Amino acid sequence: MGAGPAILVPTGSDDLLSTEQWGAGPTVVALKQSNGWTRGILANHIWSLENSPPDDKDKINQTFLQPFFSYTTHTYTTYGINTESTYDWQTREWSVPINLSVTQLFKVGHQPMSLQAGPRYWVDSPKDGAEGWGSRVAFTLLFPK
Repeated sequence: MGAGPAILVPTGSDDLLSTEQWGAGPTVVALKQSNGWTRGILANHIWSLENSPPDDKDKINQTFLQPFFSYTTHTYTTYGINTESTYDWQTREWSVPINLSVTQLFKVGHQPMSLQAGPRYWVDSPKDGAEGWGSRVAFTLLFPK
């Protein structure tokens, strides 16, 4: 179990990709691992720190919920499912993608790394939001102590 701050920094290369506002709020995570299984949830809530947001933007008031469930084999392959759901309290709309993933941990020389891939399906989203199927691929270099 852990808790701390969540901070939103107003970055984005396009107006559609940025809230153009600072935000902050609490975040918590709880998880349990045993016999190759990992299950838990990451959650946070962010409020806008701006008194008056840009004209075309709503003040930020969003809850993020990420329940996750995965299994790692003895060959370091992990099969997982999660959602990265957001509820916007201003617009009263959900964004709910369901993500399936397969991740493989491996080494090249002495350097550990992982490769992840999987499909995503949008169960719910705002009227102008994402819909249908998508995918995700991630490559991560690992630097253990």
